[in-house]
Amino acid sequence: MAAPSPGPREVLAPSPEAGRRVATSSSSRGGLLWRLRDKQPRLGLFEIDPGHELHRLTCMMQAGLWAAIQVSIDHPLLGPPTEEDFSEVMTQVQEGFELGTLAGPAFAWLRHSLGLAEKDYQASLGPDGPYLQFLSTSKSKASFFLSHDQRFFLKTQRRKEVRALLAHLPRYVQHLQRHPHSLLARLLGVHSLRVARGKKKYFVIMQSVFYPASRISERYDIKGCEVSRWVDPAPEGSPIILVLKDLNFQGKTIYLAGPQRSWLLRQMELDTAFLRELNVLDYSLLVAFHCLHKDERGPGSSLVLRTARSVQGVQSQEEPGAQNRRLLPEAPNALHILDGPEQRYFLGLVDLATVYGLRKRLEHLWKTLRYPGRTFSTVSPALYARRLYQWVEAHTE
Repeated sequence: MAAPSPGPREVLAPSPEAGRRVATSSSSRGGLLWRLRDKQPRLGLFEIDPGHELHRLTCMMQAGLWAAIQVSIDHPLLGPPTEEDFSEVMTQVQEGFELGTLAGPAFAWLRHSLGLAEKDYQASLGPDGPYLQFLSTSKSKASFFLSHDQRFFLKTQRRKEVRALLAHLPRYVQHLQRHPHSLLARLLGVHSLRVARGKKKYFVIMQSVFYPASRISERYDIKGCEVSRWVDPAPEGSPIILVLKDLNFQGKTIYLAGPQRSWLLRQMELDTAFLRELNVLDYSLLVAFHCLHKDERGPGSSLVLRTARSVQGVQSQEEPGAQNRRLLPEAPNALHILDGPEQRYFLGLVDLATVYGLRKRLEHLWKTLRYPGRTFSTVSPALYARRLYQWVEAHTE
């Protein structure tokens, strides 16, 4: 499927006072990782305040997103997105920068189908509180942010990755319609930011898999291989919580009740088959957990039912058995939460934009010579999907 070739439209952004808090400079005490906010329960995160090097950039993002979401509030989509909605590009001009919204109507419809109110989305991403910089163990040059309430995750992307995401967007939306309890991370928006006449920077917004984070004790990024899949844990007593990797998970098991494990394996099979069809690889299964508290042990929270209630919005037209639905716990972010007998698990598939093209094929050849007999991430989409499924099968009971 070819990448969309949208026809851009340029508008002047709404200009309420709340949407114009754009910093014009950062203080001299700023640095990329200025200081850790030890007094706040935001472990592993840095608050982007006026002393932070990225403060001006994130203020622009907040003001731009506030205005962009206001457009979807003022002009709600009346039905499922059309081909034009998937191709639309809207550019809003503000003081000193412009923010582009790609496939805005399609994403607005997707957010609605998830039961996400636009006003809540706007409040989380707008200027009501500072973004948090996420301390990532990723080798990519991307920047990672969380909204002030940690509900939404923002990540910078390269242009070719954005093109891949937009090319796959209609099929992604269709997959979520067919499988409303999919493990795929919910992609909620794709945007560009240009400061003055500089180069465009692209970023995506998605629902955070690790939300709510206050009780999470361990977090992992799993690819089902071993090369470069170890992270030195934070020193004992450190306030920083890192996202660990495959080799750090050795000796651990995800304990689920029988129906929960069956549901998880079936959904992994469905989702990885979909990603294989898109010819993508290098995605990760995020895993986090904490011990269940009394207030989380609600009736039915561990029960899997094919005919259980779904997320608000669009209902699949396929037979219920094909949807692999489950009874969702009464919790925020329920789509990414799975309860075992003693622990609550947070699970989601992220980073869905790496296509197995010529560059990755050459990288596969080089790694085959460089790491004989070892497993690494750059393999064919079919092998990647099968291997990650087998990892889940081997690490669940």
